[in-house]
Amino acid sequence: MEKKTPLYEAHVRHGGKIVPFAGYLLPVQYGSGVIAEHQAVRTACGLFDVSHMGEITCQGRDAFRNLNHILTNDYTTMYDGQARYSPMCNEEGGVVDDLIVYKVREESYFIVVNAANKDKDYAWMQSHAFGDAVFTDISEKVAQIALQGPRAPEILRKLASEDQIPKKYYSCKFHCDVAGMDCIISKTGYTGEDGYELYLAAEDAERMWELLLESGRQEGLICCGLGARDTLRLEAAMPLYGHEMTDSITPLEAGLGTFVKMGKEEFVGKTALESRGAPERVRVGLKATGRGILREHLDVLMGGEKIGVTTSGTFAPYLKESIAMALLDVRHAEIGTAVEVDVRGRKVAAEIVPLPFYKRSKK
Repeated sequence: MEKKTPLYEAHVRHGGKIVPFAGYLLPVQYGSGVIAEHQAVRTACGLFDVSHMGEITCQGRDAFRNLNHILTNDYTTMYDGQARYSPMCNEEGGVVDDLIVYKVREESYFIVVNAANKDKDYAWMQSHAFGDAVFTDISEKVAQIALQGPRAPEILRKLASEDQIPKKYYSCKFHCDVAGMDCIISKTGYTGEDGYELYLAAEDAERMWELLLESGRQEGLICCGLGARDTLRLEAAMPLYGHEMTDSITPLEAGLGTFVKMGKEEFVGKTALESRGAPERVRVGLKATGRGILREHLDVLMGGEKIGVTTSGTFAPYLKESIAMALLDVRHAEIGTAVEVDVRGRKVAAEIVPLPFYKRSKK
Protein backbone atom coordinates (compact mmCIF):
# COMPACT_ATOMS: atom_id res chain seq x y z
CA MET A 1 0.00 0.00 0.00
CA GLU A 2 1.30 3.44 -0.99
CA LYS A 3 2.27 5.94 1.69
CA LYS A 4 1.09 9.53 1.93
CA THR A 5 3.52 12.41 2.28
CA PRO A 6 2.84 15.01 5.00
CA LEU A 7 1.38 17.20 2.22
CA TYR A 8 -1.20 14.71 0.92
CA GLU A 9 -4.21 16.60 2.29
CA ALA A 10 -2.89 19.87 0.86
CA HIS A 11 -2.63 18.28 -2.59
CA VAL A 12 -6.22 17.06 -2.42
CA ARG A 13 -7.41 20.45 -1.17
CA HIS A 14 -5.67 22.25 -4.05
CA GLY A 15 -7.09 19.91 -6.68
CA GLY A 16 -4.08 17.67 -7.29
CA LYS A 17 -4.66 14.56 -9.42
CA ILE A 18 -3.22 11.85 -7.18
CA VAL A 19 -1.34 8.84 -8.61
CA PRO A 20 0.92 6.17 -7.08
CA PHE A 21 4.62 6.93 -7.54
CA ALA A 22 7.70 5.35 -5.91
CA GLY A 23 5.56 3.90 -3.13
CA TYR A 24 3.74 7.18 -2.41
CA LEU A 25 0.51 8.90 -3.43
CA LEU A 26 1.53 12.12 -5.15
CA PRO A 27 0.00 14.71 -7.49
CA VAL A 28 0.87 14.17 -11.14
CA GLN A 29 -0.67 17.56 -11.96
CA TYR A 30 -3.15 20.15 -10.74
CA GLY A 31 -6.08 21.79 -12.47
CA SER A 32 -3.86 24.13 -14.48
CA GLY A 33 -2.24 21.12 -16.21
CA VAL A 34 1.32 20.00 -16.85
CA ILE A 35 2.11 22.54 -19.57
CA ALA A 36 0.97 25.52 -17.47
CA GLU A 37 2.94 24.22 -14.49
CA HIS A 38 6.03 23.72 -16.64
CA GLN A 39 5.78 27.24 -18.06
CA ALA A 40 5.25 28.72 -14.60
CA VAL A 41 8.58 27.29 -13.45
CA ARG A 42 10.37 28.57 -16.56
CA THR A 43 8.88 32.08 -16.34
CA ALA A 44 7.77 32.63 -12.72
CA CYS A 45 7.78 29.97 -9.99
CA GLY A 46 6.42 26.54 -9.08
CA LEU A 47 6.04 24.64 -5.80
CA PHE A 48 6.74 20.90 -5.60
CA ASP A 49 6.26 18.30 -2.87
CA VAL A 50 9.46 16.24 -2.85
CA SER A 51 8.84 14.64 0.54
CA HIS A 52 8.98 11.17 -0.99
CA MET A 53 12.75 11.52 -1.33
CA GLY A 54 14.88 9.77 1.29
CA GLU A 55 17.11 11.43 3.88
CA ILE A 56 19.99 9.63 5.59
CA THR A 57 22.60 10.95 8.00
CA CYS A 58 26.18 9.72 8.30
CA GLN A 59 28.02 10.55 11.51
CA GLY A 60 31.26 9.59 13.22
CA ARG A 61 35.02 10.01 12.99
CA ASP A 62 35.11 7.84 9.85
CA ALA A 63 32.05 9.39 8.15
CA PHE A 64 34.09 11.13 5.45
CA ARG A 65 36.11 7.96 4.72
CA ASN A 66 32.91 5.96 4.36
CA LEU A 67 31.46 8.44 1.88
CA ASN A 68 34.65 8.53 -0.15
CA HIS A 69 34.58 4.72 -0.26
CA ILE A 70 30.98 4.21 -1.42
CA LEU A 71 30.69 7.25 -3.71
CA THR A 72 32.50 8.03 -6.95
CA ASN A 73 32.90 11.75 -6.27
CA ASP A 74 35.58 13.08 -3.90
CA TYR A 75 34.47 14.44 -0.53
CA THR A 76 37.93 15.38 0.72
CA THR A 77 37.51 19.15 0.55
CA MET A 78 34.07 20.46 1.54
CA TYR A 79 33.06 23.47 3.57
CA ASP A 80 30.21 23.31 6.09
CA GLY A 81 26.97 23.78 4.18
CA GLN A 82 28.37 22.62 0.83
CA ALA A 83 26.45 20.07 -1.24
CA ARG A 84 28.05 17.61 -3.64
CA TYR A 85 26.36 15.28 -6.14
CA SER A 86 27.61 11.75 -6.79
CA PRO A 87 26.69 8.43 -8.33
CA MET A 88 26.99 5.41 -6.01
CA CYS A 89 28.29 2.37 -7.90
CA ASN A 90 28.03 -1.37 -7.41
CA GLU A 91 31.05 -3.65 -7.73
CA GLU A 92 30.43 -4.05 -11.49
CA GLY A 93 30.48 -0.30 -12.10
CA GLY A 94 26.72 0.07 -12.56
CA VAL A 95 24.81 2.70 -10.61
CA VAL A 96 23.06 1.82 -7.34
CA ASP A 97 21.69 5.38 -7.19
CA ASP A 98 22.69 9.01 -7.57
CA LEU A 99 22.46 11.29 -4.57
CA ILE A 100 23.47 14.55 -2.91
CA VAL A 101 25.63 14.84 0.22
CA TYR A 102 25.58 17.96 2.41
CA LYS A 103 28.35 18.58 4.89
CA VAL A 104 26.81 19.68 8.19
CA ARG A 105 30.18 19.90 9.96
CA GLU A 106 33.18 17.66 10.55
CA GLU A 107 32.05 14.07 11.14
CA SER A 108 28.43 14.86 10.21
CA TYR A 109 26.77 14.62 6.77
CA PHE A 110 23.20 14.80 5.45
CA ILE A 111 22.42 12.62 2.41
CA VAL A 112 19.44 12.85 0.04
CA VAL A 113 18.59 9.79 -2.05
CA ASN A 114 15.93 8.88 -4.62
CA ALA A 115 12.54 7.81 -3.28
CA ALA A 116 12.22 4.42 -4.96
CA ASN A 117 15.77 3.51 -3.95
CA LYS A 118 15.72 4.70 -0.33
CA ASP A 119 15.56 1.30 1.36
CA LYS A 120 18.04 -0.22 -1.10
CA ASP A 121 20.45 2.68 -0.66
CA TYR A 122 20.24 2.60 3.12
CA ALA A 123 20.91 -1.15 3.18
CA TRP A 124 23.84 -0.66 0.76
CA MET A 125 25.37 2.04 2.93
CA GLN A 126 25.00 0.00 6.10
CA SER A 127 26.48 -3.10 4.49
CA HIS A 128 29.56 -1.10 3.42
CA ALA A 129 30.00 0.87 6.65
CA PHE A 130 33.27 0.53 8.54
CA GLY A 131 35.02 2.09 11.54
CA ASP A 132 33.31 4.83 13.50
CA ALA A 133 30.49 5.75 11.12
CA VAL A 134 26.75 5.37 11.63
CA PHE A 135 24.17 5.72 8.85
CA THR A 136 20.65 6.63 10.08
CA ASP A 137 17.49 6.76 7.97
CA ILE A 138 15.50 9.84 9.05
CA SER A 139 13.17 9.99 6.02
CA GLU A 140 9.91 9.63 7.95
CA LYS A 141 10.69 12.70 10.04
CA VAL A 142 11.62 14.98 7.13
CA ALA A 143 9.52 16.78 4.53
CA GLN A 144 11.03 18.36 1.43
CA ILE A 145 9.50 21.23 -0.56
CA ALA A 146 11.02 22.61 -3.77
CA LEU A 147 10.51 26.27 -4.72
CA GLN A 148 11.70 26.55 -8.33
CA GLY A 149 11.78 29.29 -10.92
CA PRO A 150 13.28 32.72 -11.65
CA ARG A 151 11.08 34.43 -9.04
CA ALA A 152 11.94 31.96 -6.26
CA PRO A 153 14.54 34.28 -4.64
CA GLU A 154 12.14 37.21 -4.23
CA ILE A 155 9.44 34.92 -2.80
CA LEU A 156 11.81 33.37 -0.29
CA ARG A 157 13.11 36.80 0.78
CA LYS A 158 9.63 37.57 2.11
CA LEU A 159 9.96 34.73 4.59
CA ALA A 160 13.66 34.36 5.39
CA SER A 161 16.35 36.90 6.23
CA GLU A 162 19.00 37.52 3.59
CA ASP A 163 21.72 35.85 5.67
CA GLN A 164 19.70 32.62 5.78
CA ILE A 165 19.37 32.31 2.00
CA PRO A 166 22.33 30.50 0.38
CA LYS A 167 23.99 32.37 -2.48
CA LYS A 168 26.09 29.64 -4.08
CA TYR A 169 24.56 26.87 -6.20
CA TYR A 170 24.85 23.55 -4.37
CA SER A 171 25.15 25.07 -0.92
CA CYS A 172 22.76 25.33 2.01
CA LYS A 173 22.09 26.98 5.33
CA PHE A 174 21.18 24.84 8.34
CA HIS A 175 18.74 25.79 11.11
CA CYS A 176 17.04 28.63 9.28
CA ASP A 177 14.02 30.22 10.96
CA VAL A 178 11.18 30.60 8.48
CA ALA A 179 8.07 31.91 10.25
CA GLY A 180 9.12 30.04 13.38
CA MET A 181 9.84 26.79 11.52
CA ASP A 182 13.33 25.31 11.64
CA CYS A 183 14.51 24.22 8.20
CA ILE A 184 17.43 23.65 5.88
CA ILE A 185 17.40 25.99 2.88
CA SER A 186 19.34 24.52 -0.05
CA LYS A 187 20.13 26.24 -3.35
CA THR A 188 19.50 23.15 -5.44
CA GLY A 189 16.78 21.76 -7.70
CA TYR A 190 15.80 19.37 -10.45
CA THR A 191 14.26 21.74 -12.99
CA GLY A 192 17.14 23.61 -14.63
CA GLU A 193 15.96 26.86 -12.99
CA ASP A 194 17.08 28.97 -10.09
CA GLY A 195 15.43 27.89 -6.87
CA TYR A 196 15.60 26.23 -3.48
CA GLU A 197 14.76 23.03 -1.68
CA LEU A 198 13.56 23.30 1.90
CA TYR A 199 13.93 20.43 4.38
CA LEU A 200 11.88 20.64 7.55
CA ALA A 201 10.01 18.59 10.15
CA ALA A 202 7.15 16.60 8.64
CA GLU A 203 4.64 18.19 11.01
CA ASP A 204 5.52 21.68 9.71
CA ALA A 205 5.19 20.81 6.02
CA GLU A 206 1.58 21.78 5.41
CA ARG A 207 1.97 25.13 7.16
CA MET A 208 5.09 25.88 5.11
CA TRP A 209 3.34 24.87 1.86
CA GLU A 210 0.44 27.27 2.44
CA LEU A 211 2.75 30.05 3.61
CA LEU A 212 4.86 29.79 0.47
CA LEU A 213 1.80 29.75 -1.79
CA GLU A 214 0.35 32.84 -0.12
CA SER A 215 3.69 34.66 -0.17
CA GLY A 216 4.24 33.90 -3.85
CA ARG A 217 0.75 34.65 -5.11
CA GLN A 218 1.71 37.99 -6.70
CA GLU A 219 4.78 36.41 -8.33
CA GLY A 220 2.63 33.76 -10.03
CA LEU A 221 3.61 30.82 -7.81
CA ILE A 222 1.48 27.72 -8.43
CA CYS A 223 1.42 24.10 -7.23
CA CYS A 224 3.22 21.69 -9.55
CA GLY A 225 3.14 17.91 -9.86
CA LEU A 226 5.23 14.98 -11.05
CA GLY A 227 4.41 15.58 -14.72
CA ALA A 228 6.01 19.02 -14.84
CA ARG A 229 8.90 17.85 -12.68
CA ASP A 230 9.73 15.26 -15.33
CA THR A 231 9.35 17.51 -18.39
CA LEU A 232 11.44 20.22 -16.69
CA ARG A 233 14.30 17.89 -15.75
CA LEU A 234 14.26 16.39 -19.26
CA GLU A 235 14.54 19.81 -20.95
CA ALA A 236 17.49 20.47 -18.63
CA ALA A 237 18.93 17.00 -19.53
CA MET A 238 19.11 15.95 -15.90
CA PRO A 239 19.45 12.16 -15.65
CA LEU A 240 16.86 10.09 -13.80
CA TYR A 241 17.64 6.83 -12.03
CA GLY A 242 15.99 3.89 -13.78
CA HIS A 243 16.27 5.71 -17.11
CA GLU A 244 19.69 7.26 -17.80
CA MET A 245 21.26 5.27 -14.94
CA THR A 246 20.63 1.72 -13.78
CA ASP A 247 22.48 -1.12 -12.07
CA SER A 248 23.83 -2.02 -15.53
CA ILE A 249 24.52 1.48 -16.89
CA THR A 250 27.76 3.01 -15.64
CA PRO A 251 28.07 6.71 -14.71
CA LEU A 252 30.64 7.10 -17.51
CA GLU A 253 28.11 5.82 -20.06
CA ALA A 254 25.52 8.16 -18.55
CA GLY A 255 27.76 11.17 -19.19
CA LEU A 256 28.52 11.70 -15.50
CA GLY A 257 32.30 11.38 -15.75
CA THR A 258 32.72 14.78 -14.05
CA PHE A 259 31.44 13.17 -10.86
CA VAL A 260 33.63 10.05 -11.10
CA LYS A 261 37.04 10.79 -9.60
CA MET A 262 39.22 8.03 -11.00
CA GLY A 263 42.20 9.70 -9.32
CA LYS A 264 40.92 8.63 -5.90
CA GLU A 265 42.83 5.75 -4.35
CA GLU A 266 39.72 3.58 -4.29
CA PHE A 267 35.92 3.50 -4.33
CA VAL A 268 33.34 0.79 -4.87
CA GLY A 269 33.20 0.07 -8.61
CA LYS A 270 36.51 1.73 -9.53
CA THR A 271 38.23 -1.53 -10.49
CA ALA A 272 35.32 -2.51 -12.73
CA LEU A 273 35.24 0.90 -14.42
CA GLU A 274 38.98 0.70 -15.07
CA SER A 275 38.70 -2.80 -16.55
CA ARG A 276 35.85 -1.77 -18.85
CA GLY A 277 37.99 0.92 -20.48
CA ALA A 278 36.47 3.73 -22.52
CA PRO A 279 32.65 3.51 -22.75
CA GLU A 280 31.26 1.88 -25.88
CA ARG A 281 27.95 3.72 -25.52
CA VAL A 282 27.19 7.25 -24.41
CA ARG A 283 24.23 9.41 -23.41
CA VAL A 284 23.18 11.87 -26.12
CA GLY A 285 20.37 14.28 -26.88
CA LEU A 286 17.89 13.72 -29.71
CA LYS A 287 15.54 16.21 -31.33
CA ALA A 288 12.81 14.98 -33.64
CA THR A 289 13.04 16.50 -37.11
CA GLY A 290 10.12 14.43 -38.38
CA ARG A 291 6.57 14.27 -37.02
CA GLY A 292 6.17 12.25 -33.84
CA ILE A 293 6.74 12.32 -30.10
CA LEU A 294 9.88 10.58 -28.87
CA ARG A 295 9.38 8.48 -25.72
CA GLU A 296 11.50 6.18 -23.58
CA HIS A 297 12.57 2.64 -24.54
CA LEU A 298 12.46 3.19 -28.30
CA ASP A 299 15.06 1.81 -30.71
CA VAL A 300 17.33 4.36 -32.39
CA LEU A 301 18.32 3.40 -35.93
CA MET A 302 20.87 4.40 -38.54
CA GLY A 303 20.56 2.95 -42.01
CA GLY A 304 18.05 0.45 -40.63
CA GLU A 305 20.52 -0.82 -38.02
CA LYS A 306 19.87 -0.39 -34.28
CA ILE A 307 22.53 1.83 -32.68
CA GLY A 308 20.93 2.44 -29.31
CA VAL A 309 17.76 3.12 -27.33
CA THR A 310 16.01 6.16 -25.91
CA THR A 311 16.03 6.44 -22.10
CA SER A 312 13.60 9.38 -21.64
CA GLY A 313 11.50 11.36 -24.08
CA THR A 314 8.70 13.89 -24.25
CA PHE A 315 7.29 16.92 -26.02
CA ALA A 316 9.18 19.80 -24.37
CA PRO A 317 6.60 22.48 -23.42
CA TYR A 318 8.99 25.43 -23.25
CA LEU A 319 11.11 24.50 -26.27
CA LYS A 320 8.04 23.33 -28.19
CA GLU A 321 9.76 20.36 -29.79
CA SER A 322 9.99 16.62 -29.28
CA ILE A 323 13.18 15.64 -27.44
CA ALA A 324 14.74 12.54 -25.92
CA MET A 325 17.88 11.33 -24.25
CA ALA A 326 19.35 8.09 -25.53
CA LEU A 327 22.21 5.67 -25.00
CA LEU A 328 23.93 5.24 -28.37
CA ASP A 329 26.91 3.36 -29.74
CA VAL A 330 29.76 5.83 -29.31
CA ARG A 331 30.76 5.32 -32.98
CA HIS A 332 27.48 6.92 -34.08
CA ALA A 333 27.06 9.60 -31.41
CA GLU A 334 28.47 12.68 -33.13
CA ILE A 335 26.48 15.92 -32.80
CA GLY A 336 24.50 16.63 -35.95
CA THR A 337 24.16 12.98 -36.99
CA ALA A 338 20.80 12.10 -38.55
CA VAL A 339 19.07 9.05 -37.09
CA GLU A 340 15.61 7.49 -36.94
CA VAL A 341 13.57 6.49 -33.91
CA ASP A 342 11.16 3.57 -34.11
CA VAL A 343 7.92 4.95 -32.64
CA ARG A 344 5.49 2.00 -32.54
CA GLY A 345 6.62 0.73 -35.93
CA ARG A 346 6.86 4.15 -37.55
CA LYS A 347 10.30 5.61 -38.17
CA VAL A 348 10.57 9.24 -37.00
CA ALA A 349 13.52 11.29 -38.26
CA ALA A 350 15.71 12.83 -35.54
CA GLU A 351 19.05 14.52 -35.05
CA ILE A 352 21.70 14.17 -32.35
CA VAL A 353 21.96 17.51 -30.55
CA PRO A 354 24.06 18.91 -27.68
CA LEU A 355 22.96 18.56 -24.04
CA PRO A 356 21.35 20.20 -22.19
CA PHE A 357 18.42 21.00 -24.46
CA TYR A 358 17.57 24.00 -22.25
CA LYS A 359 19.86 26.17 -20.14
CA ARG A 360 18.54 29.15 -18.21
CA SER A 361 20.03 32.53 -19.02
CA LYS A 362 21.99 34.03 -16.14
CA LYS A 363 21.24 37.70 -15.66
